Amino acid sequence: MGKVLSEELLEQFKKKLLQEKKKIKEEIKELRKQDPFFDSERLVDNKEDEDAREEVGHETIEAQINQLQSTLKDIELALEKIKKGTYGKCEICGRPISLERLKIAPAARFCVECQKKIE
Repeated sequence: MGKVLSEELLEQFKKKLLQEKKKIKEEIKELRKQDPFFDSERLVDNKEDEDAREEVGHETIEAQINQLQSTLKDIELALEKIKKGTYGKCEICGRPISLERLKIAPAARFCVECQKKIE
């Protein structure tokens, strides 16, 4: 199978993926700052009712961070595929992922048909 995308398109997707990677890393950093468990002052004077609120806040932030880290892994995988020359190919069937899908989700790993099968 030949190249799926032109060098110009690959460069555009790489740029978009790198921007998204930077944005996600900043979001994770900001969320960690908002995490009540991140605050060293919390142990000093903490009331029981605040403890429960902080636990919920911490769990919510952790869930958001986990989701962002998962997205970050997909972005890093897509960037690696660009280097290897396999970007834009479905990991299951090997067919090209549509350009429209890649424009919407540049870190997409599967074509629409295979994505539907695994959901």
